[in-house]
Amino acid sequence: MSAEAVTLDLLREARETVRGSPLGVINTPMIPWGQTTLPLDIHCNIHIKLENMQRTGSFKIRGVANQFARREKGGHFVTMSAGNYGKSFAYASKHYGSKGKVVMPETAPASRSILIQSFGVEVERVPTSCMMDVVTRCVQEDNMTFLHSFDDLDLIAGHASLGMEVLEVMPQPDVVVVCCGGGGLLAGVAAAIKLSGCDKTRIYGVEPEGACTMYKSFIEKKPVSMDTKSIASGLAPPFAGKLPFELCQRYVEGIVLINDEEIKAAVSTLYSSGLVVEASGCAAFAAIVNNKIPGLEGKNVVCILSGGNIGKDELANFPG
Repeated sequence: MSAEAVTLDLLREARETVRGSPLGVINTPMIPWGQTTLPLDIHCNIHIKLENMQRTGSFKIRGVANQFARREKGGHFVTMSAGNYGKSFAYASKHYGSKGKVVMPETAPASRSILIQSFGVEVERVPTSCMMDVVTRCVQEDNMTFLHSFDDLDLIAGHASLGMEVLEVMPQPDVVVVCCGGGGLLAGVAAAIKLSGCDKTRIYGVEPEGACTMYKSFIEKKPVSMDTKSIASGLAPPFAGKLPFELCQRYVEGIVLINDEEIKAAVSTLYSSGLVVEASGCAAFAAIVNNKIPGLEGKNVVCILSGGNIGKDELANFPG
């Protein structure tokens, strides 16, 4: 599995699969920043893509729709997730009559585990560093099939549908800003935009300082692992994906870092403007408002708000 396998034809086929999925994937709104009450000190034309309004509350359903469409119905699958992928995985498992298990980091909110279990999927919470070991055990001892939550060709191709929707509203964006955890969304969006002929578009990934696996991978020129820690648990897998890394190296301008305080402030700012966005979902927004993205003046910019799965218990921990 290499970046060469990701072609425009493959992404177009995946887009049609996602559009026609029985899981009900939504073409989410993309609205001008100026039509909100959000603060902005930069003179540019920004649109925000509202994936927090997606079915199951995040972009993850896009990749899951394409993964499940290409797998045997009624299989027995295992995955690892801090919450959003697990929720979409559980939703799809119930729809397709598949058995499922989600291995979650102990740091993920308990409310996420309860929600996933409500779809009839088993959850096992373990230290982040042990997640892959548990998945391997399930595959070897229980004969489960592993569905990767970010390093999977079908998943990335499904996520690329988001990039294609962006181009329907803004055919030649100057800058696109996307959150990055394992890199599946960033890779899919970047591939869709670049392979569609937007050669001059600059695409940036945004990671938390405490979970900067793709940033370090860019420096070391290979996918790296690290002990990750961030309030944005969905952006803190213990390693960068191999295929996402290859695609990001090819199509992404750079990775910028934000800290947990900037993430908290972004959640609060968005909430005060009527937008419910989780910590992991507001990384791109946080990078823009904290001037981490260079050269935005006078440009057409897209900011992805990637998810809105945040409970009242979690919101209470944010300022404002």
